[in-house]
Amino acid sequence: MLNIPNIMDQVKKRNPGESEFHQAVEEVLESLAPVFEKHPEYLKAGILDRIIEPERQIMFRVPWLDDEGNVRINRGFRVQFNSAIGPYKGGLRFHPSVYLGIIKFLGFEQVFKNSLTGLPIGGGKGGSDFDPKGKSDDEIMKFCQSFMTELYRHIGADLDIPAGDIGVGAREIGFLFGQYKRIKNAYEAGVLTGKGLTYGGSLARKEATGFGLVYFVREILAANNDSYENKEIVISGAGNVAIYACQKAQEYGAKVIAMSDSKGYIYDKDGIKLDTVKQIKEVERKRISEYVKHHPNAEYHEGQRNIWTLKCDIALPCATQNDIDIESAKILINNGVKVVGEGANMPCTNEAVKTFLENNVLVAPAKAANAGGVATSALEMSQNSIRLSWSFEEVNNKLNDIMVNIFKAADSASKEYGMPGNYVAGANIAGFLKVAEAMMAQGLV
Repeated sequence: MLNIPNIMDQVKKRNPGESEFHQAVEEVLESLAPVFEKHPEYLKAGILDRIIEPERQIMFRVPWLDDEGNVRINRGFRVQFNSAIGPYKGGLRFHPSVYLGIIKFLGFEQVFKNSLTGLPIGGGKGGSDFDPKGKSDDEIMKFCQSFMTELYRHIGADLDIPAGDIGVGAREIGFLFGQYKRIKNAYEAGVLTGKGLTYGGSLARKEATGFGLVYFVREILAANNDSYENKEIVISGAGNVAIYACQKAQEYGAKVIAMSDSKGYIYDKDGIKLDTVKQIKEVERKRISEYVKHHPNAEYHEGQRNIWTLKCDIALPCATQNDIDIESAKILINNGVKVVGEGANMPCTNEAVKTFLENNVLVAPAKAANAGGVATSALEMSQNSIRLSWSFEEVNNKLNDIMVNIFKAADSASKEYGMPGNYVAGANIAGFLKVAEAMMAQGLV
């Protein structure tokens, strides 16, 4: 029998103060009890103990000079969590909230997410407590170059392939890749993904996470005899995931009525004008509050989390972890929400997810629903390997197929293990089984 309280006690003792990592492990463990009942050999082989312990944790100093000539110091991280099914793959996050526990939670999630894609990629994550906001391009370049001067020795196309995440976009990836190329004296395009199109990037990568989220939720809706048509949607966030989830949902006939950033949210009862949001966020890099200057009939409200007080059919949290707590979940349920699609990593607390499931709200879990980004990163790696570029349509069609297959895997696992319709448990189980089988085959390593 799987004694979850005892295991969690051990996890907390070995990883003190890392609350996000504890949360991620507990969420997965609660789904796996029936798996270990059916496969006691996994317990005997120590699969669980090994899968929650990273293969390698790297932490380093990042010194850099700001524009005033002052020496600044940040911490850099790379956690190489599991390589059973392929080289480590996962993004880099630059944000002041970053510490080892955040990176470990993200890396742990990445193991299962990458497994679900069906592609040969293991799980890893990295980043720094550096804050790109308010920094000049020169400062960001200096930081990225210093960061890569240490990181380069730990990564490679067949070892560990970082990508972007919060705070790491095309600009940062470009600086990181340039420094890697400079140090290695070789053009190893497959070492980083999310690159610009002029030097090995993939079409549809920018759109992939948001599009993939909408494709996965589409499959959930279809399985429950429903569609996006005429649904009202609330999306938290205003980055790549939120913007392109909004675009694809609108293409499917839904009305997106609200979006947010870290300061507050906009509400447009007539539907969000996405061109305006793209101009504000992608071009001007300004606050979402600017939207009401262009559309006076819209409303701006302070407080990001307050967005969940709005009535909607579908909620797509695409901002950051623990965006929806139990109180927000109760409000959404009382307002008639039907589906929650997790576009960010772990955007709902464990208590919020339980509350949704207990009230028959369909939940598209992050490790399945937002896997489109890393899946398309793996497609970028494939294009780099064969030194060819696929068209937008080719990449998008592959992405769509991957998201359909992820849904089928989660749906099938949920039914096989007696939890039909619980896609949270289904995704955890399907992702775990592939990694566990690979670990069993490779022996005690």
